[in-house]
Amino acid sequence: MRRTQASLQPLPSEITPPERYFNRRDVITALAAAGAVGTGIPRNVLAAPLKATRNPRFSLNEDINSFEDITSYNNFYEFGTDKADPAQNSGKFKPRPWSVVVAGECSKPGTYTLEDILKPHALEERIYRLRCVEAWSMVIPWVGFPLGALLQRFEPNSKARYVAFKTVLRPDEMPGQRFPVLDWPYVEGLRIDEAMHPLALLAVGLYGQTLPNQNGAPLRLVVPWKYGFKSIKSIVEIRFTERQPATSWNISAPREYGFYANVNPAVDHPRWSQAQERRIGAGLFASKQATLPFNGYAAQVAALYSGLDLRRFY
Repeated sequence: MRRTQASLQPLPSEITPPERYFNRRDVITALAAAGAVGTGIPRNVLAAPLKATRNPRFSLNEDINSFEDITSYNNFYEFGTDKADPAQNSGKFKPRPWSVVVAGECSKPGTYTLEDILKPHALEERIYRLRCVEAWSMVIPWVGFPLGALLQRFEPNSKARYVAFKTVLRPDEMPGQRFPVLDWPYVEGLRIDEAMHPLALLAVGLYGQTLPNQNGAPLRLVVPWKYGFKSIKSIVEIRFTERQPATSWNISAPREYGFYANVNPAVDHPRWSQAQERRIGAGLFASKQATLPFNGYAAQVAALYSGLDLRRFY
C-alpha cells in the first residue's frame, strides 16, 4: 500500500530526539546479543523515530512507496545480490557505535563519531525519486541533512576537486563481502560541486525513522539525479581528493558504469534501456513510465554539466 505525503509524520509522542536515539540502539543491540531479537521482538525494532521537519522545497506530488517496498527490495551487495538479501541477511549488522574518518585535502581531518557528525545539523524530511540503473524506481521519504553542510565543516582546500566515500568492511556481519562480487570495500565519489549541491543529502533515516540496516544504516548518501549505485551506504570514510577517485562499479565494468552516472534516458546501459522505468509497487499490470533527464531534477542540476558530453561522460 502506498502512502500520501500527509500521512508520513509521526505523532509527537512517537518522536525521539536525535541525540537520544543512539542510546536506544545500544539497548536494542544488547538485547540482540542476549538473544532477544528473533524471539518475538519485531524485525524493525532497531528503528527509532526521528524529529525532522519536512522541507517543501524538496517534495514531490507523486505517490510514495510503502515502507515495505523500500525496505524489502534493495541493491546492497554487501548482504547479497538478490533484492531480498539485504533485508534477510542484515540482522547481525551493528550500526552502533559508528565513526567516520575524514581525510585528504581539508583543514580538519580526523575521526568523527556519528554523534559528532549529526550534532550541529537539523534533520529534515525530503521526498525524492530513486532511479536504479536496472530501470526500476521508487519515491522515498528520506530524513537527513545537506551533504554540503557537513563537508564545509571540514574546510576542504583549493585542491579538493572530488570527494570519495567508502563503505564499512565487515565480512562477518555483511556476508556478501565474503565473495568477490566487487573489490571490497565499496567506494563511490562525486565532484566537489556535485557534493555541495543543495539536492545532495546525507540520510540517517526514512519514513521518519532511523535507517534500517538494509537501507544503509546508519549513514548514507542520497544523490537523486544519479543512478542509485552512486548513493553509497554505511559510510565510514570521506576523503577529499585532487584527482577523480576510482569507484567500485566503474572499476568492475567501466563500459557499463561511468563515474558520473547521471540519469539519462538518451543513453542506454548495455543491458537495460534507460528510456523507461518500472515503478516498484505500481502493480503487475502497470505501464512503465518515461524516465526523465536527471531523474526529473534537470532544472536544478543540468548547469553542473554545461559543455560536458553526457554520452561520453555517462
